[in-house]
This record gives sequence, structure tokens and C-alpha cells, in this order.
Amino acid sequence: MVIDTFIIDLFSPFLSYIAPIMPGEYFPMFFNGDIPSLQRALIASILVTIVAGFLGTFLLIRNLALIGDGLAHISFGGVAIAIVLGATSPLAYAMMFSIIASILIYELQSRNILTGDASIAIFMTGVLSLGLVALRVSGGAITAEIHSYLFGSQLLINTNQLNYISIVSILSLFVLFYTRNGLLAISVDPLSARVQGIPVRGLGLLFSIITAAVVVSMVKIVGALLVTALLVTPASTAQLIGRSFKSCLVWTQIFGLSSVIIGLYLSAEYDAGPGAAISLVAATMFTLIASCQTIIRTFINPNDNLN
Repeated sequence: MVIDTFIIDLFSPFLSYIAPIMPGEYFPMFFNGDIPSLQRALIASILVTIVAGFLGTFLLIRNLALIGDGLAHISFGGVAIAIVLGATSPLAYAMMFSIIASILIYELQSRNILTGDASIAIFMTGVLSLGLVALRVSGGAITAEIHSYLFGSQLLINTNQLNYISIVSILSLFVLFYTRNGLLAISVDPLSARVQGIPVRGLGLLFSIITAAVVVSMVKIVGALLVTALLVTPASTAQLIGRSFKSCLVWTQIFGLSSVIIGLYLSAEYDAGPGAAISLVAATMFTLIASCQTIIRTFINPNDNLN
């Protein structure tokens, strides 16, 4: 309980300060704190988006964009099994399944037993199928709780889940920042990094565990089916206009946080699903920027196409 209280006390003054300038009839409620669940939803979304932006940038460099989607489906399989077993913390089961799968995927890829895409597909379909079969055999149905893990529901985030999201986000940001140079080196040229004495395997395993933990924390925000929207889409959009690794990191945060704020606004004012709204906004931003770049290169700077 200490972590979520600290996080809320840290964010609340700023959110309350900007609440009066927020548009809409219902959207300001996410900021003013009158309804604690709405403020928890906003804070959790911001934390997850920040860490997802950093993580997504590294995933794109490592050509592992699909691992977020794969681990999200694996985490849902873990949630389904937890619900069948009557567990009080489905996210703990999701975390366990995701971390184990992430480590195995890394080992299979690093040992050249399977390609990354193939191992992701096998674990994704296998664990997801296990969860769905367990649900069916137990006589369960797609309840509101299961639906929230599929499509996300910030409004159902309780204090324990905010604790989990806060701890995962803070620790992941700390580790990613501390190991950023090593991660960048093994992402660009693993062989050269190994020659320089960088622990390639250790950093790879650590990165896999962080990825799994962050993906599980994102499931409550955008849902297992839409994790890629925050993990990959903002980073992909940033790569269209970024000219360096640092600028891509900055633009990723801008696009990610903008997607969350606009998506929550649409959800509050037009009764759109928050996870789907965030995903749609992120995809729209990518489409607009990609289209503008194509138009500029084709009609304004046609000589660039000859290079």
C-alpha cells in the first residue's frame, strides 16, 4: 500500500492543477481526484506508457516487435488458468507464465534452435490454447473480468494492481536506464559487444524478464489483444521522424502519452473502450505521419527517391 500512496501523492498535485484546463464534461474527473479510481487509472496508464516507450524502442532495434503481442497472449493464458484455479491474483500467474516463456524464447533464439518469430508463435498459441481449454473444461465463460484482461479496463484497476504496475514500471525504468548502453550495444552488434566483454547473455535474459513484466502490467491498461498499440506503435512512429536513438526515445514518449491522453478523452466523452480508443489514436498518428512523409518525398522532394 505504501507504493501506490506515494505514487498518488506524487502525481495528484500536478494532475489537480491542470484539471481545470482539461476539455470535456467527464474527462477532467481523471485529474481532479474526486473519483479515486479514475485518477488511479490515469496514473497507471502514464507509468505504463513511459516504460513501454523505452522498452519498445529497444524491441524495434532488436527486431522483436512481435514479442510484446506474443507475451500478452501468453499472459492471458496465465490469467485464464488462474481464474479456473480460483486464484486471488491472476496477474501473478500471468507474470509467471510470461517470464518463463520469455526466457525460453530467448534461449531458443540465442542457441539457434528456432528463430524468434517461430518460438514466439509456438508459445503464444500453446499457452493461450491451454488457458482457453481450461476455461472451457471448467465450464467458465467470458466474464467481465476476463473481458477486462482481453481488451483492457483502467477503470477496474485497484490499489493492489496499481502497486504492481508502479513497482514494475519504476524498477524497469531504473534497469533500462542503468543498462541502456549495454542493451544498445548488444542490440546493434552482439558479436562486437561480446568481444568488448559485455555480458550479452546476461543482459539478454534480463531484458527478456523486463519485457515480460512490463507486458503483464500493460494487460490491464490496453488488454492482451492491444498491447502492441503502446509497446510498438509509438516507437515505430518515432522512428519515422527521429534522427538519432535519443530523439527516437523522446518522440516515442510524446506519441505514447498523447495516445493515452486522447484515448482516455474519447473514452470518457464518447463512451469508447479505453484500450481500443488508445490503440486507435496510436495507429492514427502512425498513419498520418507515414502518409505525410510519403507525400513529402513523392511530391515535394522527388529527388530524394533517386538516392
